[in-house]
Amino acid sequence: MKVLGWVGLLLLGLSACRPVPAALPVAATAAASPTALPSPSPLPPSETPPPPPPSETPSPSPSPTETPNPYTYVFPVQPAHLTGFTQGGHPYGAIDIFIQAEVEGCCRFVAPTSGVVDFVQAEDLWDPFNDDPALRGGVSVAIIGDDGVRYYGSHLYALDAPIRRGLRVSAGQFLGWVGMSGNAAGTLPHLHFGISHPTYPEDWQTRRGEIDPYPYLLLWLAGRNVTPDLSVLTPTP
Repeated sequence: MKVLGWVGLLLLGLSACRPVPAALPVAATAAASPTALPSPSPLPPSETPPPPPPSETPSPSPSPTETPNPYTYVFPVQPAHLTGFTQGGHPYGAIDIFIQAEVEGCCRFVAPTSGVVDFVQAEDLWDPFNDDPALRGGVSVAIIGDDGVRYYGSHLYALDAPIRRGLRVSAGQFLGWVGMSGNAAGTLPHLHFGISHPTYPEDWQTRRGEIDPYPYLLLWLAGRNVTPDLSVLTPTP
């Protein structure tokens, strides 16, 4: 027992003399400050392309508001490219359509629209010494259109053989050859063209023309079916 007691005391002394190991460092409890990231460089200005330029499609030109017309109209002298005319020339509503060829019978007077032949003068009866105003037109013809308008052409060289009063004609139908009969003798061949309201066939003062044909000739040349407006006339009491 004494031996074991001394051994125990010796072991106790040795353990008391053993150095205490240094304390291990304690891990930091405070969160480490994050490493500062570099500030992002400012982005360059937007490269968004500029808006496209306005469309270059031209705006449609305003077109006249015309009521659909059941009637067809054609220029009264054919071929039209051989003609020339200007506004005016008469103290009443009429116009002279001259032909450039300056030869009688080269151009045709045709019905401006469909209708019925109302007046026919197949012979040139004008006498410069009498100068009867009813005969100044020489060879001439008038039709009453289906549109209710009268169309008159005079100073013709000759009429087409079948033309007679009461004959039904269609737009563009041949009526006679342009010439210089009546008091147009000695002038250049041309068609005296008049537009009027229907009266009676021998009414030469109205038949020769009441309204200006000029704007309608331009429209018909352009292929526009426009009926002459007779409402501009002053009603006869």
